[in-house]
Amino acid sequence: MAKKTVASLKDKTAKGYAKVIRAVRSPKTGAYTFKEEIVPVDSVSDVLSK
Repeated sequence: MAKKTVASLKDKTAKGYAKVIRAVRSPKTGAYTFKEEIVPVDSVSDVLSK
């Protein structure tokens, strides 16, 4: 599922950042929750590999 980026990320001063949304499964209940992070574009692949 794709989500739209926040309008503040389209600001000219914040051009080098991306919003990463990951689905994380809870070990207790088995339900999925979504973790949102704003990271520099260079480290997106590092964040997703965690």
